[in-house]
Amino acid sequence: SPDLCVSGGSDQAVVVYDWKQGQLCQSFQGHNREVTKVVCYPGSTWIFSASRDKTVLMWDLNQGDEPIQEFCGHELVVNGIAISPDGRKLCTGSRDNWMCLWDIESAKCEHRHNISRNLVTHVCWVPASFSVVQTSEDKTIRVWDSRSWQVTNTFPAKQYIQTHCDVSPNGNYLVSSSNGFGGQGCEATLWDLRQPGCKVVEYRGHLQTTACCTFLPVFSGGLARIATSSHDCSVKIWDQNTAGRTVAPG
Repeated sequence: SPDLCVSGGSDQAVVVYDWKQGQLCQSFQGHNREVTKVVCYPGSTWIFSASRDKTVLMWDLNQGDEPIQEFCGHELVVNGIAISPDGRKLCTGSRDNWMCLWDIESAKCEHRHNISRNLVTHVCWVPASFSVVQTSEDKTIRVWDSRSWQVTNTFPAKQYIQTHCDVSPNGNYLVSSSNGFGGQGCEATLWDLRQPGCKVVEYRGHLQTTACCTFLPVFSGGLARIATSSHDCSVKIWDQNTAGRTVAPG
């Protein structure tokens, strides 16, 4: 439901809120360490949560408070989770350098691939495609083919660790965010996925690590916009095409 939002945190819980009413709807307990990422599958009641306990749990809003599936196999914290567009596969990435592809129904790992120093920070699935994008502490962005589970493209390494990424709804663009301090690094970068490695524009203005970046919904006749959040305690909203800020920091 568009009225609900999901969060996870250091209290090890996955929590569902009605953001319009400001009310807690449901709380799931199952992890035994901090929850690092949560993701929902659109049009369903599924929630997936990753954790420092090295697992990913699957929950259903309509099936009680217990996880309905558990994905085990990583050796370190799981930092990235993404669901395939058809809802059949789950991709996970970890600081253990492994990228894994799972069958959701059986919770079996179908493919695993290890790349030295590929400490995964985030993964996202490209809409209506077989491609998965991941960012890493080795400053590299990789594109994987989920059929062969091989890297098909690698973007030029940035100066700082890439902390997060998101893909535009039309699958044409990727935005990634950067570690940094004192205004050095700290940027988000827009890439053209149709021309691998093609940098379109950078969004600069944060003073500390940009921890998250996302494409915002585009309404009829509206601007294409990107939002970034940072360790400098600010959220900025940018014009996707010009990198101009459309909302002043609060």
